[in-house]
Amino acid sequence: MIRNVVIVGGGTAGWMTATYLKETFGDRLGVTLVESANVGTIGVGEATFSTVRHFFDYLGLAEEEWMPSCNAAYKLAIRFENWRGQGEHFYHPFERLRTVDGFTLADWWLKLGPHDQRLDQACYVLPTLCDAKRAPKRLDGSLFHDELHDGGDRQRRTTMFQQDTQFPYAYHFDASLLAEFLAGHGARQGVRRILDHVVDVRRDEQGNIKEIVTKEHGELTGDLFVDCTGFRGMLINKTLEEPFESYENVLPNDRAVALRVPVDIERDGLAPYTTASARDSGWIWTIPLFGRIGTGYVYSSQFCTPEEAEAELRSFVGPEAADAEANHIRMRIGRNRRSWVNNCVAIGLSSGFVEPLESTGIFFIQHGIEQLVRHWPDKGNDPVLARGYNESVARCLDGVREFLVLHYKASTRSDTPYWKATDERELPDGLAERLEVWKGRMPSGSSVYPYYHGFESYSYNVMLNGLGSGPDRSHPALDLLDPAAAQEMFAKVRRQAEELTAELPSQYEYLAHLHG
Repeated sequence: MIRNVVIVGGGTAGWMTATYLKETFGDRLGVTLVESANVGTIGVGEATFSTVRHFFDYLGLAEEEWMPSCNAAYKLAIRFENWRGQGEHFYHPFERLRTVDGFTLADWWLKLGPHDQRLDQACYVLPTLCDAKRAPKRLDGSLFHDELHDGGDRQRRTTMFQQDTQFPYAYHFDASLLAEFLAGHGARQGVRRILDHVVDVRRDEQGNIKEIVTKEHGELTGDLFVDCTGFRGMLINKTLEEPFESYENVLPNDRAVALRVPVDIERDGLAPYTTASARDSGWIWTIPLFGRIGTGYVYSSQFCTPEEAEAELRSFVGPEAADAEANHIRMRIGRNRRSWVNNCVAIGLSSGFVEPLESTGIFFIQHGIEQLVRHWPDKGNDPVLARGYNESVARCLDGVREFLVLHYKASTRSDTPYWKATDERELPDGLAERLEVWKGRMPSGSSVYPYYHGFESYSYNVMLNGLGSGPDRSHPALDLLDPAAAQEMFAKVRRQAEELTAELPSQYEYLAHLHG
C-alpha cells in the first residue's frame, strides 16, 4: 500500500501534484515536497487551455480566491499573427464548430463563404469578443454561455476526461505566484514542505529509489517518488537513467528568451487571448496578466543566436522593455521513453515538453497527475499500471507534437531560411497521410490523431484554414443540400457575437471588479 509520497521539486508541477494528491487521498496519504529555495519557476507568465478549470474545481478553489493572488486573467483564444503572411491574423478559440444537417459550419463555410470573412470570424463567436477585449463573464459572475453556467451547483472534483462540452475560456497567470499560492493551500491541507537541497539519491537492490538525502534534513524515504525537477530530470534521468527521446527532428525550436514587461492595463485594456507572432527564426508569445505582460521569443538555435533573439524581442516590445531583465531558457523538446520507472513518476518538464505554441505546459502536468491517480498502485512498482500510464502519457505528448508540426507544415510562409526549412523537415508517422486526406476534406474526429491529446477536430480545422492550407474543394454532398439552414446559422453566429460584445464588460473592467 502506498502510504507516503515524496515529491522532489516545487514550482507549478510540484505544487499542482502535491495539492491534487492531498485533495484526492486526504490523511490516508502522506505527501512531502522537497524544493530548493534557490531554484525558480521556468514560466514567466503561463497560458493554459480550458481543461485547467477542472484542476481548480477539484481543489475547491473559486476564481475569486486564487486569480487576484496570481495576477490571473482570462484567455478565450490564441491569436496567430503573421503565420500566413505579414499583417494577417486569425484566432484559435475555445469553441466547437456548430453543425447543420450533419456537416460542420467549417464545411458549409468552404461551400458558401463568405470568403471575405475568415473561417474563425464566420464560424465562431469568440474571435469577435477577443477583438473587443471582452470578459467571458457578466459582472454578476455568470458565464456568457448560459448552458455552461458555472455557479455553485456545478459538480466538483471532475477531471478533464469528463469534459463533454467545450468550456469557453482558460487562464493566464504568473506561474511563480501560482506555485506560492498552491504552497499555502498545500500547507493547509497537510502537505509537508521542506526547503532544502537534495545532495544524493539512493537505490535499493531492485533498482527502486530507496531514499533521497538532503543537505539539512538528512534522509527522506517514501513509497513513491515524483520527479518535478524540470528539465534536469534528477530522479528519472540522472538516477534511473531513463532515455530521453528528442522531438527536435520535427520541432527544432530549442531556445527561448523571456521578459516581464509592465503595462498600464487601465489605459490599454487587457486582451483576453494569447498572441503568437511569427518572426524570422521562430515566434513571440504575448501573455497579458493583470498588471504586466509575459512575453518571449521561441526560436531555433540553428537559425538564431541568443543575442539576436533578445534584440529582436526587445525591438518587438518597444521602449517598455528597456529595463526588463531577460531570462534565457534552453528547452528540452521531447519526452522520456517512459515517465514511470520503478517507483518513480516524472511529471511536468521532467516528463516531457514541447514548445509552448498551444499553451500545453500546464496541460501536460494536469494530465500526468490525473493519469497517476487513475493508475494508482497498491505498491510502488506495478508494471501493468506503469505500462498503462506510460502509454497514455506518451500518446498525449506525441499527439501534441503532431498538432504543433502541423502549424509549421501548413504555414504558407517561406520568406526566411527558418520558414523555408519548415517545408523540408520530416513529419511524424501518420501526419503525411492525414494531410493528404485534408486536401479534400475538413478534418473530422475520425481523421485526426486518434488518441487523447487535448485537441479536437475543430482545432485542426481552424489551424489548417487559418494557415492557408485548408481543403481545395467543398464536400460534394453539400451540392445536394438546401443551404438555407446553414446561412441562418452563420447569421445567428454574427448576431450572438454582436449582442455579447454589447452586453459583456471588458476584461479589465471585470478583473478590476474581481480585485475589489
